[in-house]
Amino acid sequence: MSSTRGLAYAAGSVALVSGAQLGMRWSMTRLPEPAQWLAAINQGEVSLSALAGVVGAIAAYALSMLCWLLALRDLPLGRAYSLLSISYALVYLLAARLPAFHESFTLVKTLGVTLVILGVLTINFRRTPSSRNSA
Repeated sequence: MSSTRGLAYAAGSVALVSGAQLGMRWSMTRLPEPAQWLAAINQGEVSLSALAGVVGAIAAYALSMLCWLLALRDLPLGRAYSLLSISYALVYLLAARLPAFHESFTLVKTLGVTLVILGVLTINFRRTPSSRNSA
C-alpha cells in the first residue's frame, strides 16, 4: 500500500467531483426542467453548451469514482472517506467566488465548512499508535 498514491487518487476524486458539482449547477441553471428536455431539443430551445456541461459533469463523476476506487486500494476507508468532505469546502468556496454561480459567503456557511475541514484535519493528522512507535 502506498499512502502517497492513495492520497493522490483521493485528491483527484475530490477535484473531479467538485468540478462535476459546479458543472451540473452551471448547466442546470441554463436548461429547462429535465422532463421538458426532449420537447425543448426538438424546438431548438436548448443550450448545447449547457447540455455539454451536463455530459462533462457526468463524465467527471465517472472519473471521480475511478479515482475513488483506486484510492481505496491504498488508504483506510475512514481516512479516505473523510477526504471526500474537502469537496464540500471546495464547492462552497468556488461557487461563492466565481461570478457565474451568484452564490455568496455567509458566516453560517463559512463556519460549517470550517468545522468540516477541522474534522478532516483531525481524522487525517492525528497520531496513531503505530506512528508513535515508529517515530
